[in-house]
Amino acid sequence: MRIVDSLPWVASVLVSSLAFGSFAFVVITRWRTDATRGYLGFTAFCAGLLALFALATKLLGPAGTEAVVRIGPADLFMLRQYGLGLFAAATLLYPIFGRRARAALVLDLAGLVGAVVALAAAAFGWAPAAVNGVPLLVQLVVLSLATGGSMAAVILGHWYLVTPKISEKPLVLQAKLLLGVIGLQVLLFLVWTTLGGGPGQGPFDAFTGGNLLLVVLRLAVTLLFPVVLCWMAWRTALTRSMESATGLLYINLAAVMAGTIGAAALYLSAGLLL
Repeated sequence: MRIVDSLPWVASVLVSSLAFGSFAFVVITRWRTDATRGYLGFTAFCAGLLALFALATKLLGPAGTEAVVRIGPADLFMLRQYGLGLFAAATLLYPIFGRRARAALVLDLAGLVGAVVALAAAAFGWAPAAVNGVPLLVQLVVLSLATGGSMAAVILGHWYLVTPKISEKPLVLQAKLLLGVIGLQVLLFLVWTTLGGGPGQGPFDAFTGGNLLLVVLRLAVTLLFPVVLCWMAWRTALTRSMESATGLLYINLAAVMAGTIGAAALYLSAGLLL
């Protein structure tokens, strides 16, 4: 499969990652910091809108003999849709009912369960074999946390511009979380490229063939560079230089999104986990 032929799947991965990861950061930030209700509700609502977009998109890509992915069984496809529907319902209701602790807890659990169900159904529905579904699920979860978390952090950075007196704890926490998640991505990159991980991917296969440049760019530009940016944003947020931190997080979001697109395309077109 050519990379261009994998674009329907890539778009689905990107939109879902933005939705699921941003809500996960909302949940963590809500229970660990004094983040404002306005920020939490707005970000959750944005995640719900993204989920609706993913829910409305039918995955109708090519399924020829060269395709790494497959169009999974109808029951897994419906399970993914149900998961997206549950997630969308929970997040769209968040601005209304999320102000109450008990209601927020219910919505948090419902949203996270919906996200996990949708990701698991996608991983095991798209993987060419069940054994390949496990590493693909890990990849989708980590991509979601990195991509959606980066979006949530950018939104939070803007919140400081209109509400400058709020505590620096939420942004400090999110920058540290992003640093940890992207650091985990670096470790997974090293494991998968040296030991293998994708369908038919052997040790060091990623560094051979025509995808070498994309693999190197994935590591240098969309993994190592964001690690530096997140560390700088974390240290900057500690000094309450929120405008500078937000600028760094903007650059990080662009790099992470590019990495998510590239990682999804390389798996879907060449079976490489990065």
